[in-house]
Amino acid sequence: MDNKQAALELGTKPVGGLLMQYALPAIVAMTASSLYNIIDRAMIGQMVGPEAIAGLGITFPFMNLSGAFGAAVGVGASTCISVKLGQKDYKTAEHLLGNTVTLNLIIGFLFMAVCLIFLDPILRFFGASEVTLPYAREFMVVILLGNMVTHMYFGMNAVLRAAGKPRHAMYATLFTVGMNILLVVTFVWWLRWGIRGAALATITSQTMALCWQMRIFSNPKELLHLKRGIYKLRAELVRNIIAIGISPFLMNATACVIVIFMNNQFVRYGGDMAVGAYSIANSVVMVLFMFVMGMNQGMQPIVGYNYGAEHYDRMFRCLWLTIASATTILLIGWSLSMLFPNAIARVFTTDQTLIDMAARGIKLNMLVFFVVGSQAVITNFFQCIGKVKISIFLSLSRQLFLLLPMAYVFPLMWGLDGVWYSMAASDFGSFAMTLPLLWWYMKKLKRR
Repeated sequence: MDNKQAALELGTKPVGGLLMQYALPAIVAMTASSLYNIIDRAMIGQMVGPEAIAGLGITFPFMNLSGAFGAAVGVGASTCISVKLGQKDYKTAEHLLGNTVTLNLIIGFLFMAVCLIFLDPILRFFGASEVTLPYAREFMVVILLGNMVTHMYFGMNAVLRAAGKPRHAMYATLFTVGMNILLVVTFVWWLRWGIRGAALATITSQTMALCWQMRIFSNPKELLHLKRGIYKLRAELVRNIIAIGISPFLMNATACVIVIFMNNQFVRYGGDMAVGAYSIANSVVMVLFMFVMGMNQGMQPIVGYNYGAEHYDRMFRCLWLTIASATTILLIGWSLSMLFPNAIARVFTTDQTLIDMAARGIKLNMLVFFVVGSQAVITNFFQCIGKVKISIFLSLSRQLFLLLPMAYVFPLMWGLDGVWYSMAASDFGSFAMTLPLLWWYMKKLKRR
């Protein structure tokens, strides 16, 4: 009864308190995760060298592509579960949990096998040079061997939030981050295992957290728990998961394509050091964007539940609060990045050339970064209510329709700076496209 009550509160408690209840654990978890990434990259840059930072930047497309498949299952399943809980259909929600486990195992294994077979050609296609290829390969071999664990870990965390357990999802992430930092210090600094040690720390900590998650879902007293008869894939459930998960999948897959293209553009106009600067600037952006992702994760079960229960006033109230919070957070981060770019770059490296290049990249990349929050929240909102086509269009607008052509044209006029300018220009363009679509949908819903 306590677990059912936790789900029912999504449709009864004040929206502002609910959003904080669900978003704060996610923000804490996501921020801790991003801080770990900074510590990871900083230690690699300080202990191994600037070439290792550039090599790590080459692996971003791999991480995005892996995340794309994980998001297709995790986000799709958690959204479907939220809607079913709102409709009081607990049996279907439980079968969605079982199908999530099966899909993660299948997709995680296939991705690992294919990528390991063609690892070197893929890394060269992603922009690796003779200098950066050994670092990128050493890191990705370990990450790919643990790919099934990574998929399952993120999928189970998404289901925990959908099942009314945001704090448990936070605890899992905080444990992973804390253990990760401890193992990175041990493997990279003490044992001197280099970039391979950083990858091994990531997989080991995720494996330990996954064991705890599975222990929670093995408890028969939980509203959603693992049991016989729920693991066989059902065509209808898989279609629903993929239909909703296709939007974050395309967003992450497109990000993979964009990072490949951007890495090659940076190599072309600035060399390996420019790729290292992009890696540093991207890390800063991700730290700030993790706050927005935390807000989106907190919003998802509330919007999904109330949409399923047809409480549209609560659904929109949650949307506006999330937009306001995300925009405020990014304004603060934007101000700090504009004021202290050199200090931020020095965290990652002692190489003065890389510091200067990264500091300029941070400022140019984040010229209008504060508008990204509302665009990301609105895109996630359409995903939460199952408006897949709109969500896909908005997901692709920033990266595929705007950034890709801009990143090709702008450097022809402004060289290396043009690559940085293209990111800021696409941020503003996608923001301008998002607001009219939300206004149109609100009018349509009011008429209905």
